[in-house]
Amino acid sequence: MAVIKCAKCGKMAEHHAKGLCDHCYKHQWAPTKIITCKHCGKQKIHHAFGLCKNCHLKIHHYDKVKAFNYRKWHNLSIESYRKVTKSCAACGFDKVVDLHHLDGNHKNSSESNLIGLCPNHHKMWHIEKFRAEIEALLKQKLNAERSE
Repeated sequence: MAVIKCAKCGKMAEHHAKGLCDHCYKHQWAPTKIITCKHCGKQKIHHAFGLCKNCHLKIHHYDKVKAFNYRKWHNLSIESYRKVTKSCAACGFDKVVDLHHLDGNHKNSSESNLIGLCPNHHKMWHIEKFRAEIEALLKQKLNAERSE
């Protein structure tokens, strides 16, 4: 394709049609509409349902985004993730549960290496001062489960 100066934006770009670059050609019929997002209240480009792109993804596609990220970063299916993060292994809290790798290796996603921890216990695990306390609590829970 030939490189031209876009008639609309003036940038040097590959010619698409009507003397316009690809971006200007695509946006000539549907100009971007600035709205106040119904969720975050910020002035942003309209995406769908009166929401900006970030809020739309967060509200309508959160499970898909989460599943993609766990597959991409941890090589873990969403079903495995949900099973591991059902509740905190230390206290049983089940509202917000983080995924923790026991050996610290994020590439080792075997079920024996994964544990669900609430944000408080997860943060305590990563602070050396509190790690022994959390390990003792987890061992106590594990022994209690085995004896039942």
